[in-house]
Amino acid sequence: MSVRAEERAAKREALSGAGPTPEGHEIARNPGAGARFALFGEVLIVGLLITVVSLPLVTLPAALAAGIRHLRRFAAAEESHVRTFFRDLRRALPGGLVVGLIAVVATLVLLLDIDLARSGFLPGGPVIEAVGWAGLAATALVVLTSATLWTPETGWRAAIRATPHALAADPAGTAYLLATVVFAVVVTWVLLPLLIAALGCTALAAMAVPVRPRRRG
Repeated sequence: MSVRAEERAAKREALSGAGPTPEGHEIARNPGAGARFALFGEVLIVGLLITVVSLPLVTLPAALAAGIRHLRRFAAAEESHVRTFFRDLRRALPGGLVVGLIAVVATLVLLLDIDLARSGFLPGGPVIEAVGWAGLAATALVVLTSATLWTPETGWRAAIRATPHALAADPAGTAYLLATVVFAVVVTWVLLPLLIAALGCTALAAMAVPVRPRRRG
């Protein structure tokens, strides 16, 4: 094999994460994400799993946590079978149900406030409506970020406690996550079956945003 052919083979192995690679070639940070079509398929699979598991609504945080960890393993070229998703789901459910219940109650209350504000029965309706939408956005960000931070070792309490700092420490990342949530809501409103892809993309964004390359000041 020629030197150039060996270099090309080494580059392919580095990108795939297979290794070992010769000196001077670094293994890709997220080798599993290099196969874009496979990544797209995995996003759809995770979106389907999250959708099915989240039908009771209160299970959404646990489903997101399991889906985000699944995509993180896939991107790192680690074991990412469907059974690993359900293994994480079983661990995330006990505390995740509490988080999900609180989130569902808060969402219903905020939606009721928005509806009342639009009815004209309350003084300062536009202000109340704006507060309601802000509350919905905050609820979505807390659920998504805490699901990203959740691990079986630390649990949901640690994830919730770390969420405000994580959101405040990365304003641009927070904006990206909020845009992702808005995108998911809009495409689902346009066509309900797109919920599967929307949830998969949301999990992918939650996994990728915290580890994205950033400019150093």
